[in-house]
Amino acid sequence: MDLTDQRVVIIGGTSGIGLATAHAALEHGAQVVVASSRRTSVDAALGALPAGTTGSVLDVLDDEAVRAFFDGVGAFDHLAYTAGESLRLLPVDGLDLDQARGFFQVRYFGALNAVSIGAKHLRPGGSITLTSGSARTRPGAGWSVASSLCGATTSLAGALAVELAPLRVNVVEPGIVRSPLWSAMSVEDQEAMYDQQARSLPVGRVAEVDDVAQAFVYCMTQSFMTGASIPVDGGALLV
Repeated sequence: MDLTDQRVVIIGGTSGIGLATAHAALEHGAQVVVASSRRTSVDAALGALPAGTTGSVLDVLDDEAVRAFFDGVGAFDHLAYTAGESLRLLPVDGLDLDQARGFFQVRYFGALNAVSIGAKHLRPGGSITLTSGSARTRPGAGWSVASSLCGATTSLAGALAVELAPLRVNVVEPGIVRSPLWSAMSVEDQEAMYDQQARSLPVGRVAEVDDVAQAFVYCMTQSFMTGASIPVDGGALLV
C-alpha cells in the first residue's frame, strides 16, 4: 500500500480511529491534513504527529467554514471522514428524539456536507472513505438509533460511488473498538463491554484503532474498489 506524495485529508483525524488513520497514512508516505471541531484536539494531534502534518479547526455543519477549509487545502487525493461524538445507547422506551436527531448531525449530515463541498477538490483517481459500523447488521438492545445511522451512512457511500464516479467511495464498518469514542461511559462499563465483546468474537479480542486504520488505508490504495463496505469486526457477523 503506497501513498507516497499523495495528500490525505482526515476529518475527525485528531483522536481514535482518525488519528490512527493519520499515522497509518503517514507511514505509507502520505502528506496528511487533519481537522477537528476542537482546537485542543488539533493541537494535541499535531504534537503527536510528525512535522509537516497540518491541522485545522472545522465545524462540519457550517457550509462556509467547510468551503473555506477545502479552499485552503486545495487539490488532494483522499478524504477520510471519521468525525463523531461519543456514543451512547438510546433505548426506544423513553427515547429523547432531539438526542436521537443529534446523533445524525455530525456523523451523517457532516459527512454529506464534507463530501458535497470537498469532492470537487479531489484529484482524478481519488477516493472518499466514510465510517459506518457493524451495528448496521448486528444491532443489540438500545442500538436502534445507532444501527439506523450506520445503515444510512453505508447506503450514502453506495449512492455517492455512483454519483461521483470515477471517484471511488467506500465505507469502513468497525465493530466495537477500544477508543475514546466510548468516553461518555465509565471506565468500568467500558472494560465490561470490551470483555464481553472479546469473549463473543472468533478472534478473541476487541479491535484497536490501528486495526481499523489499516482498512482506511486499504480503501485509499485499492484502486479497483468502489461502493464497498469493509467490515472490521473480528468476525462478529459469524456469531
